[in-house]
Amino acid sequence: MKKPLLLTLLAALLAFGLLAGCGESDSDSGEETTAAACKPGQLPTESEGVLTVATDKPAYPPYFEDDEPANGEGFESAVAYAIADRLGYPAAKVKWTIEPFNSSYAPGPKDFDFDVNQISITPVRAKAVDFSTPYYTANQAVVALKDSDAAQATSLADLQDAQIGVQVGTTSLSAVEEEIDPSSQPQVFNSSNDVVTALKNETIDAVVVDLPTALYITAAQVPSATVAGQFPAPGGDRWGALLAKDSPLTACVSEAIDELRASGQLDRLTQRWMSQAAGAPLLR
Repeated sequence: MKKPLLLTLLAALLAFGLLAGCGESDSDSGEETTAAACKPGQLPTESEGVLTVATDKPAYPPYFEDDEPANGEGFESAVAYAIADRLGYPAAKVKWTIEPFNSSYAPGPKDFDFDVNQISITPVRAKAVDFSTPYYTANQAVVALKDSDAAQATSLADLQDAQIGVQVGTTSLSAVEEEIDPSSQPQVFNSSNDVVTALKNETIDAVVVDLPTALYITAAQVPSATVAGQFPAPGGDRWGALLAKDSPLTACVSEAIDELRASGQLDRLTQRWMSQAAGAPLLR
């Protein structure tokens, strides 16, 4: 009686093992299918047959021109259309939607396929959303009124007594705290508009933003300000396209960006729209 029972148990264990093995094989196959599913124009997008791209409003140069993302002018508009083209979606099949910066990386479902809005890739954000491979790496920059002491800074140490403003939720805040280490807490504002207004009103001495934004602020928003200098963000400030967590499009968008980089097209877009960023003095 014991021997048949033992054989029965062994048979059951073998059957379970085979079933478990099949389960693992199905899972692996699913991952491979997802990675290989970047069929041009046939992706599981938010709206069938259309690629929905998000950004904030207002949308500023040099990332977008005339506050109109759909015109293809500006660095991130051009990059988004280049990604879309690689994915098989011509300009006529790209739809833009508004997504505030601070809500873009919040957990939960998204009503867009990907978002381009100078969104830095960070470990904390990556817990709630997906990021593509980076399409740009930005330095931070100090913008100060021309007649202020901060404008004369030649090192980060020269800025320690300045009252600095930053936008909430940005990597600029950690860059100020870690690299400048000011004697007083930086003032944190809800939006980029609020940061600019504070600088105009001279309620702060300087602002820290990414370098391309700094160039736009001094050229168009606060002509009485200057870019005092630039410095690398801690760990590097890499921007990626943002997608919903576990989006089936993440690998496809990353693949498209990698192809744009390999072909030289991404570099050409960067040179066209971001070339002024190289001229600001480096602060150490």
